[in-house]
Amino acid sequence: MFVGLPPFQQLVDAHWRDVARLAAAMAGPREGDDVAQEAWVRALRAYPSLTHAGNLRSWLLTITAHTALDAQRSRARRDLAAARPPEPAADLAPLRDERLWEGVRALPARQRQAVVLHYVGGLAHTEVARALETTPAASRRLVSDALATLRKVLGTGPEEG
Repeated sequence: MFVGLPPFQQLVDAHWRDVARLAAAMAGPREGDDVAQEAWVRALRAYPSLTHAGNLRSWLLTITAHTALDAQRSRARRDLAAARPPEPAADLAPLRDERLWEGVRALPARQRQAVVLHYVGGLAHTEVARALETTPAASRRLVSDALATLRKVLGTGPEEG
């Protein structure tokens, strides 16, 4: 069934930066490029079988999120100790607030994934829920809890009077 999909290259041209940013934010700058590349390979394989052309950006970012989660699971199984933290990629200047990202890295895994998908990936809670295989309400709660923790860590919470 033909659904009017654009050529795959148009999809790449339109969304490569979104995929790269989400991959780097979820997997880290060192593995971000590999995660993004694998996400594009997965998307290319699945593209011919799509039955609708609705919100292709969300579809791509969901694939990227799943790929990043797979990479995290794989890394955890490898049990490798890093000699030093990876250097941030040059084109990710907006992601360089190290204090903030230290706080994000310290969040529980599900909260970290939800907040990155929502704020870096720009996904709505329904899309975050789909990527994390949960409900939109649970997505909202994960993001809310993550933000509350980050406010405490960064000292930016509401003032008590």
